[in-house]
Amino acid sequence: MKINIHRSATNKVFAGIIGGLSEHYQWNPTLARVIFLLLAFTPFFPGIIAYLVLWILMKDPE
Repeated sequence: MKINIHRSATNKVFAGIIGGLSEHYQWNPTLARVIFLLLAFTPFFPGIIAYLVLWILMKDPE
């Protein structure tokens, strides 16, 4: 099962997950990364697991 969002080929730090989400939803990528990092270190949001799942589900950059 793949979702219809691509990882970013140009706007990436590690795998292009946050960059791809930012491009798809037209968000500011820096702000999206900061929000993700803040959420990733809270006990209510398993950020590493969510990132890995998105890495598997999102299509390769075009």
